[in-house]
Amino acid sequence: MASACVFMFIDLLIWQGRQRTKYQNPISKTSSEFKECMMSNSRLLWSSMTVTAALMLGACSQSANDATDSSADASATETAGKTIRIATEGAYPPFNYTNADGSLAGFDIDVANALCAQMQAKCEIVAQDWDGIIPGLLAQKYDAVIAGMSITEERQEKVDFSEPYFANTMVWLTDTKGGFDPKSIKNLTLGGQRSTTPGAYLQDNYEGKDGNTVKLYDNYDNAYLDLKSGRSDAVLAEKVSAKSWLADNPEGFGIVGDEIDNDDNIAIAVRKGDSIKDDFNKALSEIRSNGELARLEQENFGQ
Repeated sequence: MASACVFMFIDLLIWQGRQRTKYQNPISKTSSEFKECMMSNSRLLWSSMTVTAALMLGACSQSANDATDSSADASATETAGKTIRIATEGAYPPFNYTNADGSLAGFDIDVANALCAQMQAKCEIVAQDWDGIIPGLLAQKYDAVIAGMSITEERQEKVDFSEPYFANTMVWLTDTKGGFDPKSIKNLTLGGQRSTTPGAYLQDNYEGKDGNTVKLYDNYDNAYLDLKSGRSDAVLAEKVSAKSWLADNPEGFGIVGDEIDNDDNIAIAVRKGDSIKDDFNKALSEIRSNGELARLEQENFGQ
């Protein structure tokens, strides 16, 4: 629409030029009074055409603005009023956790609600045990998983992922008086959570090597519990999870060594080929652009 307006505007300007030339160069045999009349009419015609051109340009500009607004609202109009079922774990603070009253909270829940508001969709968020969260998605128990889930090659064989909404790093969490050295890990018991990026990292790098034993748990709460009771020497966890646990357990425990950056990107999982992935990506782009995603990070992680 905007392109058509531009071409029409150019054509009008060309026509104006021709008409002005026509009236500014009357034939030499015309009387002086006729010339003056012709020139007066020329000025009137030129003024009228100029006003017309200005009005046309304004209309073109408005059409372009309307097109931009329509594009910005596209993600909302495609999902407006739609019910989207979302699963989270409910046991991975501060990403997701279950309050005493049974309600779900955390960064993932905040992101899910922000995306649903952007898409003008009605969202139902349910808790699902981690080990069954992808099987439940494939069985169509829900439409998406927003649960601090990292993008991995193994998972990509089963599901599609949206654009990442958070980037994570891993850290060692240990008893600060135990002498744990991340540069010399031998004959130790190392804890983590099953089916997670840190868990896979532990198995790949330490399981059965240099006398080390790897223990993987159904959730981080149990991994931290064994660390606190002395049944493990260290836990490898995502930084935000470790910091969240330390906030409630500051005495005698801490993060040791450098952060481990293994390109851990967290995203929304959906069934393969499901167009809802595009809807989530559009909404993610909007909440990233308007600063809402950064605000939620600061609110949940203090970063």
